[in-house]
Formats: sequence, structure tokens, C-alpha cells
Amino acid sequence: MLMSILKTFKIDVCQKDINFIHKKVSEYPWHEMPSDGGWQFGTNIDFMKDLCKYWVEQFDWQRQADKINKFDNFISEIDGIEVHFIYERGSGSKPKPLIISHGWPGSIIEFIEMIDPLAHPERYGGNVEDAFDVIVPSLVGFGFSGKPHRPYGPRRMASIFNKLMTEVLGYKSYIAQGGDWGGTISTWLGYDYPRCCEGIHINIMTVRHCEGPKGEEEELWASTFEKDQIPENGYRILQATKPQTLSYGMMDSPVGIAAWIIEKFHSWSDNKSDDIETVFSKDALLTNIMIYIITKTFNTASWIYYGREEEGGRVLSKEGKRVEVPTACALFPAEMSAWPPRSYVDRVYNVTQWTEMPSGGHFAAMEQPKFLIEDIRNFVRSLK
Repeated sequence: MLMSILKTFKIDVCQKDINFIHKKVSEYPWHEMPSDGGWQFGTNIDFMKDLCKYWVEQFDWQRQADKINKFDNFISEIDGIEVHFIYERGSGSKPKPLIISHGWPGSIIEFIEMIDPLAHPERYGGNVEDAFDVIVPSLVGFGFSGKPHRPYGPRRMASIFNKLMTEVLGYKSYIAQGGDWGGTISTWLGYDYPRCCEGIHINIMTVRHCEGPKGEEEELWASTFEKDQIPENGYRILQATKPQTLSYGMMDSPVGIAAWIIEKFHSWSDNKSDDIETVFSKDALLTNIMIYIITKTFNTASWIYYGREEEGGRVLSKEGKRVEVPTACALFPAEMSAWPPRSYVDRVYNVTQWTEMPSGGHFAAMEQPKFLIEDIRNFVRSLK
């Protein structure tokens, strides 16, 4: 492996910066919310006030950073931009290389509880033969990776991640996994690099077939999908068209960034009784938010939506080609981007594993890590 071109990395944020964030949070000028608000108008103000109080008085950033720093972290320059990644080498003699990609508004923290069980299953009552070398990169423009001069789309990021796996780390083949943008990036890895990418495991379907839906079942899905997405389209349209305008209101407001992100974690998760804390702890939510704030990447992370439009949008292939590498689809019931019928998915992917999960939503790695881990293992076993 070409370790000489890697730079070790450790998260190290000075207390002065933490104090500044706390000051901004504590001085936030709270405003009105409709009396019947709940979460229907956006992020609930009562929850935000409670979260911000916890943020300033109890949240321990260093403790959360230590959870990331306990793994080997590296920076490598690929195609002129720095790419950060966690690299946990697996147990045993033949761990399988697995690259796991996050999305927006997530980060590497989504996978922090999955890394060790995937790399060292024998520590958790599993079989060492199921071990992976686990690679978890920060997307370009996100977190601890470099900030591009202009938007990168998911296909370009896939090119960078393929080089990370093959040229930087020296693997001849690997497995790719992801949800949200990570699912899109994994799709492009399987489509563009089938000689290297042995298979993909996705828990979302974001790409589309050029011919659209066929038949009554697929037509019904398409019409229902469009209606269901209307309440969720505001952020997506803004970030895909005028992300820079949004950034002026966000980059100087930790509370603004938190509210923008929290609303998605509430709306897109399998939370019970409208209570986000049935799924995510305050520590987990704030750690993810802090990564955007301390790295000052809210702006550049938003650019990926614009980048996809520049790459051609959602259609995978104008010629109707599909991803031919083996594909595992993990369907979580509260996924906000509802899966098409299997007939449609089969025209886009070579589906070899189809799992309908009993619970979980968009942030599957945080919501149901055990389900996701076992499904990944089952898929990779089938490739042997």
C-alpha cells in the first residue's frame, strides 16, 4: 500500500473557537413561532432552545472528537484536492476493503459506531472472516476534506474515491456502501469502475432510468413520490440553484446551521411520537452539526446539489444502461426518498440482494446500525 503519500490527521480544535461558538449560541435572538407549530413549520423552537442550552452547558466536543481520533485518520491529495478519511484495518488475514460514504446533512460521524464492528467482528461475537478494512471519507467540500473552488457532483466524487481506493491505498478491488449522496456515489463507483468496484450496497435510490416508470405500479410510485417530496423540496431546490445566497445567512450562525440540519434529522428518521430523541441523542446531533461549523463547510457541502445538476441530474444513463456489478438494496421503511417497485430498480441495478428492514429511516447507520452491518455482511458473503 502506498502509505508514503498519506498524511496523518487528528481533529484538534482550540478552546477559543469552542468558546466563540458557545457565545454565538448563547446570544442568539430567539423569535416567534406559530402557536400550533410543533414541527410542521420547520424545526421546533422549544426543542432548539433546549438543545442550545445543552450545547453551551453540557455538550463535550472533545469527548466526541476523541471517538473519531481513536481511529487512524489520514489526508491524501487526489486530483489537486485534499481528501480526509478514517482508515481502520480489519482483523484476520484477508479483510475485505469497504468504502462507506456519507451524504448531506451527515458526516463521518454517521458511521462511528459501525466502524469497529465491521473491522473487528470477533470482538462482538462475530466471525473474523467477516472483517473489513473500513474506509470512511469526508466528501469533498464536507468536514475535514478540502474545499473545492466550485461545485463537485457525485460522479466526480466517485472518481476521487476510486483513486483513493486503488491508487492511494493500493486495493485491486473493493466494496462500496452508502446512503443519501453516499448511495449516489456508490452507484457511480459501480457504474464507472466495475473492474475495481466488486459490488455496491445502498440504502437509498437516487438515480433514475432514462425511460421513466412503466406500468401501473411504477406510475403510481412515481406520482406518489412527487407528491411526498413537495414538503421536502425547499432545501433541495435552494441548494441546487442558489447555494451561495443561503450561505450568507448560515456561515455566521451556529444556531441557523443547527436548525437547518436538525429539521432533516427529524423529518427523515423513524422517530416515535414526533420525538427526535427517540432516535438520536443530543450528543450525536451536536457532533454532526459541530463538524459543519468548526470546518466552515456548510457552504461548500451544499454545493453538491448544484454539482449534480451540472453533471446531468438524476438519470444514470441516457442509453438505458444499468449498474452491472452486484447490488444490494436495503430498504428502511421510514426512508423519505421512497424506493421504486423492484421492477424499476432491476432496470437500473443488477440487484442480487433485496432486504426490507423492519424499522429505520434515512440515517440508517445511526438509526439501525446492527441491521445495516448484518445486511452488508450477508451481501459480501454472497460475493465469495
